Amino acid sequence: MTEARSRSAAARGARGVGRDPIRAAHEQWLRHGWDDAADGMAMVTSLVRAQQLLMERIEEVLRPHGLTFARYEVLQLLSFSSAGRMPMTRLGSLLQVHPTSVTSAVDRLERQGFVRREPGAADRRVKLAVLTDAGREVAGRATAGLNEVFAAPGLDPADVRDLTALLARLRSTAGDPVD
Repeated sequence: MTEARSRSAAARGARGVGRDPIRAAHEQWLRHGWDDAADGMAMVTSLVRAQQLLMERIEEVLRPHGLTFARYEVLQLLSFSSAGRMPMTRLGSLLQVHPTSVTSAVDRLERQGFVRREPGAADRRVKLAVLTDAGREVAGRATAGLNEVFAAPGLDPADVRDLTALLARLRSTAGDPVD
């Protein structure tokens, strides 16, 4: 375990000492008469907290590579594309983010030398993000570290599959496309 990872684990452990704050809040919601909403509030609060904890682990792996998760996702989408290039609008669609978020991520990746922009061949108004060799290399190194996080998310494989299925149902109910 790296020194940074040990510090992060210690910090997480220190925060976790004592009573579960989400369970305590749930009890407060019930005491205040929010019976219909208490379980849902606990679920949302738990999801947000779990996301924070997982993102801490992910960002810890990506930081030494000069990446955030958003920029890593751009690099991975480009590396998955057959030509290592993709229209900026397509990146935004796949990442489900606003175009300005894509522009910001690509701006930073371009300054780092991990991507470059090119006009589209058929329509020069289209801007393509193109993965550079340096971008492909850093994405590969970052992926190796992230695979450790993703392979051991803190649940056994069956629970991971069950949770993923439950979250897909939740996303679908909210209008997210799930196949």
